[in-house]
Amino acid sequence: MYIFRIQRVSEVILIVGAPLLLAVVELFHPYPHDLLYVDVDTWLLVHYAQIPLFALSALAIVTLVRDRTGIVATLSRIAMFVFAVSYIAFDTAAGVVTGILVKSARTSGPDAWRAAIDAVWTHPIVGGSPLVPAPFLAVLGAIALSVGAVAAAFSLKRAGSSWAPVVLLALSGFGIGIFKTHAWPGGPLTFAGLAVAGGWLLWERNHDAKALIDRATGREAAGDAP
Repeated sequence: MYIFRIQRVSEVILIVGAPLLLAVVELFHPYPHDLLYVDVDTWLLVHYAQIPLFALSALAIVTLVRDRTGIVATLSRIAMFVFAVSYIAFDTAAGVVTGILVKSARTSGPDAWRAAIDAVWTHPIVGGSPLVPAPFLAVLGAIALSVGAVAAAFSLKRAGSSWAPVVLLALSGFGIGIFKTHAWPGGPLTFAGLAVAGGWLLWERNHDAKALIDRATGREAAGDAP
């Protein structure tokens, strides 16, 4: 019983806590109108935090379909893996690397560093500049997140989950793609939605399990009655 409770608590921490914490972190994501004048300490803190939280949030969705088999559940797992890898790579380059370069530029003169910063920031694969409408890794990650969330929702609905949380789960996966940013509003709305949907699904799962146990206990008690 003790091990079961530990498992339930760890599931809540992962499935609800990881995406919810990511949503809170992304509320503080600065908007870089000019990278050389961004709040670089906040910028780096947010991007360092996002690296593990992207992976944990992907794992949270995978954990929701842990007991599911079949093509759709497998598709969800693959898509969330692609999301985690692509967004961590994107965040490391466009976030952490540019932040480190900006911090160095503050100490030795910005003009000497602008070309190096722009080389990363406007890169079509890892960049994040408005000059590049669609950095490849960001687009790939957003699509993978949408596919993973929808596939997980479909699999969980087939397993008996109710419509409301699975629809919320599916819709939440589109936030970054629709708003084209993991800063506000895209990121916070996406991951807060995933956290609420995950918590809702866990509550349903635990409620149904308790109901089954109560019915089994009731039948046993009735069988023992004289």
